[in-house]
Amino acid sequence: MNIHTKHIQTSLLALALLTGSAQAETGDRLAEAYRIPQDARGLLVAKVESVEFLKDNEYSGGIQKGYTLPGFRLSPRLIFFPHDNIKLEAGAYLLRYWGARRYPCYAYSDIARWQGEQYQHGFHALPWLRAQFSLGEHWNIVLGNIYGAGAHGLLEPLYNPELSLTADPEAGAQILFDTERVHLDIWGSWDSFIFRGDTHQEAFTVGAALRLRWNRPEAPVHFYTDVQALAQHRGGEIDTITVSSVQTLMNGAVAAGAVWNTRGRHVRAVGGEMSVAGYYQQAGELLPYDDGYGVYVRGWAEVHDFRVKAAFWHSKTFVPLFGSPFFGAVSQAESGVFYPKQQMVQWGAEYARSFGREYTVGVKADVYHHLGLGTSFSAGIFMRISPEFVIKRFR
Repeated sequence: MNIHTKHIQTSLLALALLTGSAQAETGDRLAEAYRIPQDARGLLVAKVESVEFLKDNEYSGGIQKGYTLPGFRLSPRLIFFPHDNIKLEAGAYLLRYWGARRYPCYAYSDIARWQGEQYQHGFHALPWLRAQFSLGEHWNIVLGNIYGAGAHGLLEPLYNPELSLTADPEAGAQILFDTERVHLDIWGSWDSFIFRGDTHQEAFTVGAALRLRWNRPEAPVHFYTDVQALAQHRGGEIDTITVSSVQTLMNGAVAAGAVWNTRGRHVRAVGGEMSVAGYYQQAGELLPYDDGYGVYVRGWAEVHDFRVKAAFWHSKTFVPLFGSPFFGAVSQAESGVFYPKQQMVQWGAEYARSFGREYTVGVKADVYHHLGLGTSFSAGIFMRISPEFVIKRFR
């Protein structure tokens, strides 16, 4: 791999992680985000991770209303390595939208149906705690704030990249397994906790993402297979809800893809992928459909510091748990409006440039054309700043 190609991949990975768009084309490099460095024992490090963003969504067609996200996400924390195989982090998560004065205590997708009405002022603020244990060369166990959002590498119909700018950090437990041919991520995130007498539901999400690499990612043509699953359960034995008090919703996907590492002067890599996604309402009547499916075909190319992409989506009564509403059959703009059969063409482009490992600036644009419903687009600019400072090494 030449130096320029490696620079492009590092920049695009940083952009993917900060915008949540880390999917198949970056999935083989996600392990870099959580690998414990060698010879880190005894180090106490201060890290300030910040993402500044301005994203404009101009939506039409009745599926989703347009809006703008101007603001920043800030996470200062201390990192300590008490052992060669242990990493501890403690800090805070702060979210600020310019012009906003108060924030719901939680900001998960669909939170309004099952979360309290408490508000915070000035910032949306949460504590940040993570304990990571490396069990040898291949296994990692994470408790507290897990490696979530784009780090799961989920397909866009299963996970909306924008949630990396709006949703709370996932917190729970995670198991990570990596070898040359296999990447496995299993996690559980507790989204809503309840006390006796609460009027909202408890909710938790479990997920799994498996990647099988059929040859080395650096090979001239690399082949892979992805298997992904999500399930969200809402309920609780001590809440005060008596009607439709239990809901269990599921999404899943199977994908196969290939990447041609051209190593050319202008076009660095070209990739293609086909996936089949599914939806199942195992319990409850929260949504109007009990099952559905979608077929997603996409391709991309890395050209200089750019990535360009195109995709086609066909679905029938598919409902995403955390995916973009554009892939779903339920309108988020108008109550009681449904689109059981969807066909959508999608185009997009990303530019990213890193200044060392700690500073990345990126621009991202997407166009969504729903056949028979109209065209929507979104565009945004992002900057990731994540300096680290060694405070002391304890012996």
